Amino acid sequence: MKEMAHCQSDVCEVQLNGVSEAMDLLQIDVEAQVVEGRKGRKEATCSRNVMRKQRNWERQVEAKKSKRKEEKQRKKLRRTDGSHCEFTKRTLKAITKERLAEALISGPKLCVDLSMTDSMSDKEISRLAAQLRRLYGSNKKATQPFHLFLTNLEENSRLYNECLRMNEGFLNYMLDITEESCLDLFPSEALVYLTPDADEALETLDFDKVYILGGLVDESIQKKLSLRRARELSVQTARLPINEYMVRKINSKNFHSKILAINQVFDILMTFCNTGSWTESLQAWFPQAKGYVIPSTVSPLSPASPTQA
Repeated sequence: MKEMAHCQSDVCEVQLNGVSEAMDLLQIDVEAQVVEGRKGRKEATCSRNVMRKQRNWERQVEAKKSKRKEEKQRKKLRRTDGSHCEFTKRTLKAITKERLAEALISGPKLCVDLSMTDSMSDKEISRLAAQLRRLYGSNKKATQPFHLFLTNLEENSRLYNECLRMNEGFLNYMLDITEESCLDLFPSEALVYLTPDADEALETLDFDKVYILGGLVDESIQKKLSLRRARELSVQTARLPINEYMVRKINSKNFHSKILAINQVFDILMTFCNTGSWTESLQAWFPQAKGYVIPSTVSPLSPASPTQA
C-alpha cells in the first residue's frame, strides 16, 4: 500500500511538472505575441510618420509651384497695367530693377557730357552731383526708362568724389559710367546735343538718335559753353521748343531765363516720351520762377508724337 501511494505521488508530480512546463510555454508564447504586437504598432506608427512627412513635403512643393505661378501672373499684370495694382516695397524695387536692366539692353540712349567740370567751382560741382541724383531718380520712376551714360567722368575727379559723397549707392546706379566721350561710344551722325543756344527746335524724339545733355552748372552764366562743346564734337544740335510753346510772364524781378538744370530737361523729355505733348511737358516741369508760361490763348506748333525704333 505504501508503494502504491508512492507511485501515485510520483505520477502526480510528473503531471504537475508537465502542466507547469505547458504554462511556461504558453506564457512565452503570449509574451512573444505581445512583443510582436508592439513591434507591429511601432512599425505602423513609423509608417504613418513617414506618410505624414511625405504629405507635408508634397504640400510644400505644391505651395511653391503655386507661388511661382502667382509671381508669373503678377509680372504679366504689371507689364499690361501695373498702375492698377498695389505692390509691396520689395516688389516695386524688383520691378524698378527689371525695367532698368531692360533699358540697359534696349532702352533709348541719353548721355550726360561731363567734360566741362574744369571750369566749375566746388559749389557748382556739388550742385551738379545733386542734379545727377535727381535725374537718375526720375529715370528709376519711369515706366520706360532711358539707358543713361555719364561720359567723361574720370575716376577720382572732383565730380566723381562728390557723387560718391552725396549720392548713396552711386556706384550701384544702373547706368554706364565711363571716362570716354560720347564720340568714342557712338557715331557722330547718331548724336544730338541739346543746348539752349541751338538754332533748331526739337520737334520730336527719334530713338535711333542718342541725345546729349551738357553736364554744366554755371552761376557766372558763361554764354554758349554747351554750344561750343557741341561744335567741338561736330554733332547736330537742338533746343527745347520753349520759344514755340511759351511766352514771357511779367514778374517783379523782370527775370527771364531758358537755362535749366539737367534733371529738369530730362523730366521734360521723359514726359514728352509718355504724352507726345510739348505743352503738357513744359507746363509740368518748366519752373515758373524762370519767367516763362504756357499761354492760354496762343496757338503753338502742333505737338508731334515721339517715334520709337
